Amino acid sequence: MKITNKATEKYTQPTTYQDDENPDPRKLDNRVFSASKKATDLLEQSFGTKNILRLWRSKKIPQRGSVTDDVTYELHGIGCSVYLSEICVNFDYGPDERIDGFDSWRLYMYACEVPSKYKKYTHKESLELEFSEYLKKGKAKKITGSLSNLYFMQP
Repeated sequence: MKITNKATEKYTQPTTYQDDENPDPRKLDNRVFSASKKATDLLEQSFGTKNILRLWRSKKIPQRGSVTDDVTYELHGIGCSVYLSEICVNFDYGPDERIDGFDSWRLYMYACEVPSKYKKYTHKESLELEFSEYLKKGKAKKITGSLSNLYFMQP
């Protein structure tokens, strides 16, 4: 179920850029990371930390709640969904509390949140095919020695 929140001036959907017409996984991941950063900045302002999992697990905050009057969160497993002005940003906390990890599912979910920008990637098969090619080129990799199943951009 999608929770719709009133838009705030500071935290709106990412700006449309010309290159969104021909997106690739890197551009999509950059948008996901940007939205995740906005979300975790709000969490830090409200709770004093970007990673609120420990607060939930120690029962200091509920699994679902409000960050501000118009932004809500829902914790799950090793991650969090934050509802920013009609868009849900879903991320997992990676090694060293990183939030820039991604996989094809996370990219697909974000593309479905803004289908007018990423129509091509609202078709899971198209996204998975390009994501696989992207990984074969070594543009993103898992962190060696980490338990995380997420991929991270390579320089």
